[in-house]
Amino acid sequence: MNAQTNAVSDSRFESEAIAQPLTRPTRPFFWSVRRELWENRSIYIVPLIAAGLGVLAILVGSISRPGFQMSHDGGPPQQLPAQNLLNFISLLIMGVTFVVAIFYCLDAFYGERRDRSILFWKSLPVSDTTATLGKASIPMVIIPLLTFAIAAATQWIVLAIEAVSIPAHGGSLGHVPLLQMQAALLYHLIAVHGLWYAPIFAWFLLVSAFAPRAPILWAVLPPVVLEILEGIAFHTSYFKHYLSYRFSGAPAGDLGRSMDMASNPFSGISVGHFLASPGLWTGLLLAAIFLAAAVQLRRYRSPS
Repeated sequence: MNAQTNAVSDSRFESEAIAQPLTRPTRPFFWSVRRELWENRSIYIVPLIAAGLGVLAILVGSISRPGFQMSHDGGPPQQLPAQNLLNFISLLIMGVTFVVAIFYCLDAFYGERRDRSILFWKSLPVSDTTATLGKASIPMVIIPLLTFAIAAATQWIVLAIEAVSIPAHGGSLGHVPLLQMQAALLYHLIAVHGLWYAPIFAWFLLVSAFAPRAPILWAVLPPVVLEILEGIAFHTSYFKHYLSYRFSGAPAGDLGRSMDMASNPFSGISVGHFLASPGLWTGLLLAAIFLAAAVQLRRYRSPS
């Protein structure tokens, strides 16, 4: 009898030990993020293609570059600073990934309703909140970090090309504060693309959750109509200015100016001013409201 009782106890203990890792709260979220990356490979393929094309253009330009000419005042040879090319490649990749993030958000919920795969995903033991947060983490966390990794690696390649090309054409590479530039780039991606643009991405996710057709029109037309109605009714343009203020990312600092400063790339950045900005916290609150609404819509919205 004791042996049977011990066997039952051991079996129960083993089953609980096996089930415990499966019920960790972080596991469903982790696999939700993995699922998004697996289903949306353009998240990393498109910026890699953009980086490759940018490097190819710089490589061709470095080969066909004419010799450097002495300046009229007898100073050092005139040249296009390598720092400008590093700025160009990072801005190119950031612009591409921002567009990728927008289209990802617009298709995040709409796509699974369109192909009716939501019926399968909702049958899994993953809550609507976890699934929504997993989707929101892609444009707000994963894409900024992925952008930095690709841009940083590409900048090192560009710097190596310029280090060979410029001296070969009679120029001097000079001092390039690459590590400081990359630190400023990482700050910009986290502060602006991750935090400041959060309500923008959350709005697109909300639109994706309720749009019956053409989510891009549902995302763009309401702000345009609201701006027109405000101008007609009140002869003001506060909403337009707010959108410009939100898209500019101004409180986080001027990335272009800070990355162009040879001695101190962080000179155009004020972390304290950004964290104390009311626009940051009101934007995050607005993003939380949009995401909460998206959770409810995913819970009750039927497939298209």
